[in-house]
Amino acid sequence: MEAIRAEHLTKKFGDFAAVDDLSLTVSEGEIFGLVGPDGAGKTTTMRLLTSIMEPTSGEAWVAGAHVVREAETVKERIGYVSQRFGLYPDLTVQENIDFYADVYDVPRKGRKERIDRLLAFSNLGPFRRRLAGNLSGGMKQKLGLACALVHTPKVLFLDEPTNGVDPVSRRDFWRILYQLLRENVAIFVSTAYLDEAERANRIGLISHGKLLACGTPEEVKQLMRGTVLEIRCREPRRAVATLREKLPADSVGLFGDRVHVVTGSPQTTTDRAVAILSDAGFPVSGIRTVEPSLEDVFVSVLVGREGDGR
Repeated sequence: MEAIRAEHLTKKFGDFAAVDDLSLTVSEGEIFGLVGPDGAGKTTTMRLLTSIMEPTSGEAWVAGAHVVREAETVKERIGYVSQRFGLYPDLTVQENIDFYADVYDVPRKGRKERIDRLLAFSNLGPFRRRLAGNLSGGMKQKLGLACALVHTPKVLFLDEPTNGVDPVSRRDFWRILYQLLRENVAIFVSTAYLDEAERANRIGLISHGKLLACGTPEEVKQLMRGTVLEIRCREPRRAVATLREKLPADSVGLFGDRVHVVTGSPQTTTDRAVAILSDAGFPVSGIRTVEPSLEDVFVSVLVGREGDGR
């Protein structure tokens, strides 16, 4: 069943459209990742779906309730962890969860068992007496998640929950999200990490308020325009700057210590790239065709839309 449905959702601030004619659905027991750079419209979309903000036009339903006409019902049925979730640093882990249990009117009967399960679930049990202000970034995110889950929401919204969190904590956080799927919770998560988005069941690529593509990670990768060449060479950062100047028609990016070039003419580009980098003093030690990452796809789709004038 559908947990979220948005139809032609639009939010304007004056002449600026932060969200522009967005339509999507999310099913129960599914992780949906909304992916895009800062300023793409991810947070505004989430605020519209959580009934924090009213749309300029369009409609949406979350957990069976209309986000405008039944806003209070929506808020009762969802959990929401914003980028700056309202933890109280002077309260302990236990006290923060108790506070949110009171806010959500969680029944006293069974509350202790529920909280104990959340603490174990998030690996926060040994830290229940630690002040929230003394937790690491990853542990604060886990505590925010536990607080959002204390009333057993049907839909969970997470706005860039792993932003600034170390890789190990990011992995642990996603492990917890996968466990939630067993309870048929729908999870709507926004992220700027395209590699992380591949862990979602389905994703939507958003830029300038518009949804550019939507589907499973594999389906979205099929939208790739061109072939990805991976280049290994000395000083890859400087090599990227050189190739961007000399290959203006191709997309060039840095991926760790490798250079990715997206091109419609792989053999011609291979020959040109080798020559350009050799002349610039960055001899190529290896070049090959690789499967595109979501970041490659996002750049390709975005460039394609701009090239089409859309």
